[in-house]
Amino acid sequence: MKITVIGTGYVGLVTGTCLAETGNEVICVDIDQEKVEKMRSGVIPIYEPHLDILFDRNIKANRLQFTTSLEEGLQHGEIIFLALPTPEDEDGSADLSYVLNVSEEIGKKIKSYKVIVDKSTVPVGTAEKVYSVIAKNASCEFDVVSNPEFLREGFAVDDFMKPERIVVGSSSDRATVLMQKLYSPFVRSGNPILIMDEKSAELTKYAANSFLATKITFMNEIANYCEKVGADVDKVRVGMGTDSRIGKRFLFPGIGYGGSCFPKDVKALQKAGKDSNYDFKILNAVIDVNVRQKTILLPKMEGYFKDDLKGKTIAVWGLAFKPETDDIREAPAIDMMNGLLKRGATLQVFDPEAMPNIKKQFGDTLQYSESMYDAVKGADALLICTEWSIFRTPDYAKLRELMNDTVIFDGRNLYNVDDLKTEKFTYISIGRKEIQ
Repeated sequence: MKITVIGTGYVGLVTGTCLAETGNEVICVDIDQEKVEKMRSGVIPIYEPHLDILFDRNIKANRLQFTTSLEEGLQHGEIIFLALPTPEDEDGSADLSYVLNVSEEIGKKIKSYKVIVDKSTVPVGTAEKVYSVIAKNASCEFDVVSNPEFLREGFAVDDFMKPERIVVGSSSDRATVLMQKLYSPFVRSGNPILIMDEKSAELTKYAANSFLATKITFMNEIANYCEKVGADVDKVRVGMGTDSRIGKRFLFPGIGYGGSCFPKDVKALQKAGKDSNYDFKILNAVIDVNVRQKTILLPKMEGYFKDDLKGKTIAVWGLAFKPETDDIREAPAIDMMNGLLKRGATLQVFDPEAMPNIKKQFGDTLQYSESMYDAVKGADALLICTEWSIFRTPDYAKLRELMNDTVIFDGRNLYNVDDLKTEKFTYISIGRKEIQ
């Protein structure tokens, strides 16, 4: 099949590359000429595990091409994916200007039947808006489909190639048949393609992300309460997770969620509720708790240093919002570092992938380290903000040798409390007893 993907961010590039991998001819459209030229030459603009292999293979096979010409892309594709940004607006709603502006151009340029697919995360009713905007100028038949993505950064290729489910919102039999044909290679093991109306498909994405954000936030609340009463959140988590009705995933407490999806989608659903005269009380609480959770270690650090962080050198391990990505959007590390800088601390930071993106935001206010151990040289404390695998089994003897003071503030509960006691570290984590 001939496919066009408009937008080459995380979603667009993964979508285009993975669809090419199953033999489709894919053209990706982006307005950034420099970015397009780099992709044409085989340079991938994002870090996503395993994407580079598929990217390189399909460029060489001429199944994956890139252009800045929307007209070229629309002429090529029978199915047109809109993988455009829907950033958070000032009032918390999703900004649809990118989607609707491109839709207007689509209406002016399409010459034959097309299926326009909303791949971006969009509010309920967006498919209707897109259809209306295109219809103003279109001289041919077309259909608009909602097909939300459920890709986890760090696992996006696996999620696309082996989806748990594919959601297609469509009221057109013609469009539905084409979407089922396109996705049939990805569901050979029997996972479902769920066909529903457009509004239900749009809401499914927001509901799923908001539920997961709520699950994380609930465990953070339980962890905070554990500290008050002397319980161990690790034991509580295991006790809960073995209940099949609850499940083990998304029960790990820490310093809050971040990224491009959860914060934006929870706020967008909250705002959409207000617009429909419905108050999502649970989501209000989720947002408030997560804001507080991101800096919950700051008072503990101030307590340890007797309210005087000025001049202290803090090593920071992990800057991305989660491991296996270079994405720093809404990363808790940013909130923690801003708080520490405000209090006069010096920060020596390390992340395997995210430092270039952090440097664009923080510039020379941070000291960027070449390795995790380089970051702790002369440090008065170590702060862990992201659970990269390389941080899980450190050389404690080396840490003791390099650090001024053997204290670890762990925002991701990476280590066993008893191990840190044996290693003679002061260890302060989330929802567990402190080791002094």
